[in-house]
Amino acid sequence: MTPLQSVSPKRAAELVRQGAVLIDIREADEHARERIPGARHHALSKLGTDNPARAGDDVLVFHCRSGARTKANAPRLAAAGGCETYVLEGGLDAWKRAGLPTVVDTRQPIEIIRQVQIVAGGLVLAGALLGATVSPYFYIVPGFVGAGLMFAGISGFCGMATLLAAMPWNRPTA
Repeated sequence: MTPLQSVSPKRAAELVRQGAVLIDIREADEHARERIPGARHHALSKLGTDNPARAGDDVLVFHCRSGARTKANAPRLAAAGGCETYVLEGGLDAWKRAGLPTVVDTRQPIEIIRQVQIVAGGLVLAGALLGATVSPYFYIVPGFVGAGLMFAGISGFCGMATLLAAMPWNRPTA
């Protein structure tokens, strides 16, 4: 299998104008918050269960937020495409830097992974500050958060993300 070619945002936009299909491989919460108009959503996590290509698709351009996920999964994406397939160099971020349009839905919550980063960072900072000023027992908090993040990285399960996803502000809006 030959590696996927990267295309610049301007070239990707040109391909789309010529009939190529832009496919967003980010997760649903990421796609709901901000997306490229007309991009088809097909989360990378669903790649093994169904095919992102549809009948009549001749050219696919895959993208994520920064381009890292598409590059890391290029062989899987190439195999799933089944037609002429590209990766958007720099992802959605590069698309925006090129001055190309996106749709932002501010009614949607920020992505779960960013919420985890905010909460984990806040807990670590608070635990460290309280440990230094109030009681060394507060150092348990950053240790617990660090252990949880390590477990999430090793196992692929993040309890904090699961908890945050169940919060009222993360319920889908119409």
